[in-house]
Amino acid sequence: MRFAILNYVHPDGFADRRADNDPDGPAWGAYTKALIEAGVLVGGAALLPAHSATTLRLVEGRRDIHDGPYAETKEQLGGFYLIEVPDIDTALEWAARNPAAVTGAVEVRPMLAT
Repeated sequence: MRFAILNYVHPDGFADRRADNDPDGPAWGAYTKALIEAGVLVGGAALLPAHSATTLRLVEGRRDIHDGPYAETKEQLGGFYLIEVPDIDTALEWAARNPAAVTGAVEVRPMLAT
């Protein structure tokens, strides 16, 4: 079964974040490496800060486009992992190891079977 692990982090975690200067980089690297070594990682990516987002809605057939995220929240979606594991309990075990679980929040969501 496939699950999305969504990493919600505090906006301060995005300050000048780059792959080569992220202070939490070692924790994320270790987590990613563990997923790869266990053979459960399907994909994933880190995201740029929410202020770089563009939100689109269709209003009466026209595009209504706004800079920034859909909602203002305490934490921002910082990235995601796609994993394939036998069940929700195993997905939650991996989510508990996610660095965002300590400083933000982690959402685990089953993916629609295709």
